[in-house]
Amino acid sequence: MVVSKSWTMVKHFDGEPKPEDFKLIEKELPPLQDGEILLESVFLSVDPYMRPYSGRLMKEGDVMIGSQVGRVIESKNSAFPVGVYCVANMGWTTHFISNGKELNPLPSEWPESLPRSLALGTVGMPGLTAYFGFLEICNPKEGDVVLVNCAAGAVGSIVGQIAKLKGCKVVGSAGSDDKIQFLKDIGFDEAFNYKKVGSLEEALKKASPEGYDCYFENVGGKFSDAAVPQMKDFGRISVCGVISMYNDAVPPSGPYIQPLILFKQLRMEGFLVTRWKDRFVEGQKQLLQWVLEGKVKYREHITKGFENMPKGFMGMLKGENTGKAIIQV
Repeated sequence: MVVSKSWTMVKHFDGEPKPEDFKLIEKELPPLQDGEILLESVFLSVDPYMRPYSGRLMKEGDVMIGSQVGRVIESKNSAFPVGVYCVANMGWTTHFISNGKELNPLPSEWPESLPRSLALGTVGMPGLTAYFGFLEICNPKEGDVVLVNCAAGAVGSIVGQIAKLKGCKVVGSAGSDDKIQFLKDIGFDEAFNYKKVGSLEEALKKASPEGYDCYFENVGGKFSDAAVPQMKDFGRISVCGVISMYNDAVPPSGPYIQPLILFKQLRMEGFLVTRWKDRFVEGQKQLLQWVLEGKVKYREHITKGFENMPKGFMGMLKGENTGKAIIQV
């Protein structure tokens, strides 16, 4: 018998997630039936979406939602031989049984030189989020000025690099000097530490006195209050996330943006990456090509040990990671 370890959510989060909100459980898995596959998780993902979606999709006591790269260790399904690596959405668990329908094998052209954890980051859901959310909604043009907040994260860092590939000037905001150096290393034209500036409005004006054509929103809240007034006429705003507001029990009130949207004739659109699910292969192929060509660089924040998943998740929500936050079993 194989024993699977899983992290469950003891109770719905009240404010910031805390260690006591999680519980580690163990369960013996049954023998495989015909058509089934047994996988062990090698890398697991922790992402900002888990904070708001845990309240929408989960009951107290459920295994925490999330994805992993798993390796097939036993199979009664000829389509998934032992040793194959797949991306799955089976939550925070070390071992799981699948019938194969929800598994996505890593691309056959995946090179041995790249870590398979990239299938959870730059060449996975965050990369696809950046690829489609930026290109389809912001519709960047050569010479556009692009603003990205949470720019050193898994999504923002890819958005900035794609914008540079499209001939844009890119301004990024992040929360530490090390992250600012990372942004400069991957090609951002301007970058500032929002925790150190006296005025967010002045920092944005200094970075781009002429304003912004595109704004890729990951933070929301006061950052958005400062950024939206600096959009150029006919600017495009892609709302990917609002991480600064996920822990708020009561959403704070802020400036009303409707007049700005009206008189600047802005387009502001939220999205979920699953909108482009039928095009994921296209996006993944392009991202993988850019990585192999060195046109898109990546960084991973690796936390080792399945027992440290809650710690890695809470740290990611506090911005402790540069690049994609990954748990290595």
